[in-house]
Amino acid sequence: MQVAIVHDYLNQFGGAERVVCELANLYQEAPIYTSLYHPEFTWPELKEASIQTSWLQNLPLSHKYFKLLLPLYPFVFDGMKLSGYDVVLSSSSSFAKGVQCDEGTIHICYCHSPTRFLWFYDEYVRLEKHVSSIKPLLMPIVDLLRNWDLVACHRPDYYIANSSAVQKRIRKIYHRDSCVIHPPIDVERFQVSKRDEGYYLIVSRLNAYKRIDLVVQAFNELDLPLVIIGDGPHRGALEAMAKPNIHFTGRLPDQEVTQYFQDCRAFLFPGEEDFGITPLEANACGKPVIAYGAGGALDSITEGLNGVFFRDQTVPALKEAVLASLEIVWDPRAIRTHAERFSPEVFQKKIAQFVSQIVMNRAVEYAPIPSVFRTT
Repeated sequence: MQVAIVHDYLNQFGGAERVVCELANLYQEAPIYTSLYHPEFTWPELKEASIQTSWLQNLPLSHKYFKLLLPLYPFVFDGMKLSGYDVVLSSSSSFAKGVQCDEGTIHICYCHSPTRFLWFYDEYVRLEKHVSSIKPLLMPIVDLLRNWDLVACHRPDYYIANSSAVQKRIRKIYHRDSCVIHPPIDVERFQVSKRDEGYYLIVSRLNAYKRIDLVVQAFNELDLPLVIIGDGPHRGALEAMAKPNIHFTGRLPDQEVTQYFQDCRAFLFPGEEDFGITPLEANACGKPVIAYGAGGALDSITEGLNGVFFRDQTVPALKEAVLASLEIVWDPRAIRTHAERFSPEVFQKKIAQFVSQIVMNRAVEYAPIPSVFRTT
């Protein structure tokens, strides 16, 4: 079976790029097609893969200003015509689903979300205040890209959603059915720890939509120790509002991050994410998570087992959840066992089973999702 993998751009250390790594591990002969690839800015495991880039790769400073190339990506993937493959697996949160395939090729899209900056634009602008000043200039481009996205969303034959929340978005925006296969967590990187150094932990890019500001405000009032690992455009603003009980480390090597996971009291996850990898990494260390009860966290957290929710995205609600978590006797081994349900081996097995069943039914054009995967 000839397989190809397609991804939007490979220039970030994100969960979507982790999915590409595991797809490449599963289909080791498959080439990876993408618009841009900058190995120094993404997972080193991809260096062993056969990666084919587009003409955007040759543009100066494309690694730094790839978001400014927004109007060009539809042209890239419209012009990316893949021939000779039985199956194309696109990993997409924006443009990769628009790749062109042969008529006989089965195109399966692993969708991390319908394109956020197109379909949740007002929310994006509200949180990213530096964008609001140029909103009138962006709206014509956004409208054109939405029209393209609604055409491109029909190019895949099948959709896989990374969470139940994304599954609902795919149905609402694209009017397509999907099944849910959660993304992989590298649980073997972590060991269960009963150590508790008393501090709470965040590991995140410091962007506005991550809502780290809520945690900083809450911990200013709680006066509990908080460690924030990560960097991003809002770090300066967060540091300016933080009291001395809050410590910012910046980006750290994986080994140090793991140590912080293993020594913390609990992990904080205040934003609404498509899925969310870091809460399960904390769980792999046996640590509970205090999460906003929305988005992908609803798939990965069972209250009282591996975490607690706060239902309103407010400082009082978050403070109440932190205090409630102190009343629960957590079982680190049970939390770890829960995290193991999201291992790379489980992910690969589910993807391979899905692809195999679709290929067996390939004689039936646009056959429905196999019943074993049907969740809608």
